[in-house]
Amino acid sequence: MPSSTTAAPGRLLTQAAGERRTGALVVGGHPGGSVYLIEGMVAYAESPAAPGVGELLTASGRLAGRTWQAALDAGTSQAQVGRMLVDQGHLTQGELELCVLGATYDAAFFALSPASAPVDFLDGAVHWMGAVVRVDADALNRESRRRARMLDEILPDSRVDSAPVTPAARLPVGRVTLTALQWELLVHADGQRTPADLAQLLGRAGYATVQELRRMAAIGLLRAPVAGERAGPVRLTAVPTPDAAPPKPAATPPSPGAESRRRDPPRGTASPRRIPGSRSPDEPRAEVHAVAPLSPTGTLSPTGTTLGPTGTEPTGDTRPETTGPVQRPPRLARRKPGAGIPKDVAAEPPPPHGTDEVLLKRIRTALRALR
Repeated sequence: MPSSTTAAPGRLLTQAAGERRTGALVVGGHPGGSVYLIEGMVAYAESPAAPGVGELLTASGRLAGRTWQAALDAGTSQAQVGRMLVDQGHLTQGELELCVLGATYDAAFFALSPASAPVDFLDGAVHWMGAVVRVDADALNRESRRRARMLDEILPDSRVDSAPVTPAARLPVGRVTLTALQWELLVHADGQRTPADLAQLLGRAGYATVQELRRMAAIGLLRAPVAGERAGPVRLTAVPTPDAAPPKPAATPPSPGAESRRRDPPRGTASPRRIPGSRSPDEPRAEVHAVAPLSPTGTLSPTGTTLGPTGTEPTGDTRPETTGPVQRPPRLARRKPGAGIPKDVAAEPPPPHGTDEVLLKRIRTALRALR
């Protein structure tokens, strides 16, 4: 194969593997990358769009940054960085092979995906990681093509792969379900970071990052990328879910002579409870909120105020203000006086004040009639 040409990188990789060459296939353009071969077998791949082994290990916390840097300083000249990490006990052989395989397939996708790009082959070039794994070139090409088809099935728009990630200003639906990676991407997307920047920052695979971004763009969670745009950060707006309570109406100024407005309940308290009003059915009703006590020994009085630990009402009025009539669920039909109650009981005169036995008898009889 020629030393420098413009062609499909995947085809030239297959040609170099058939010739059992040792060196690096350097792909230009954007994003570009390099694929290293040892006697026709792929040993490593790297690309600016995909985190390398070092970024994956340090971002995940598997290796400390100083440990990785020490291995680079001592093993780069002999191309034994991976071997030194294993020999010194920082990684097992299986962990290193798995990490190198993931980084190789990830970077190869970006390096081999262009249909045509400037390609150079550097004979004898060896990566500083060393010979950790051997991957068949045809298998690498097939996996790269399969990944490209999967992205097109999600969303056939390659602009998402390289444009700055900007969250949509408003969610398309009232409720969405996000994966852990999608949540991380939305939190760190500021309208300036590209998918490659987010993958490097989070220590995630570049292909997995692009895949999740295309999924989010397909359902409208991301703003459509515009060529050459470098937008500032966009803040996500909260959209109430279908089962969420509607917002409270704004308070109106009190009329002259009206009762002064009461203060809102403090933050951090429990959800307000509805207290039935004492008005007649023909009169308008207002919704009153009672704030549950913060102290575990406090109680709630029947009037809707919060009592202190001793059961006495506080000196200050802490009940929330009422903003006028609030629509409430329709009231249940009331039973007529004496309906379903034996005549001998219904015809009895009202008991004198303080006679508990007669009152209890009427209550028990009424409850039996309701069954």
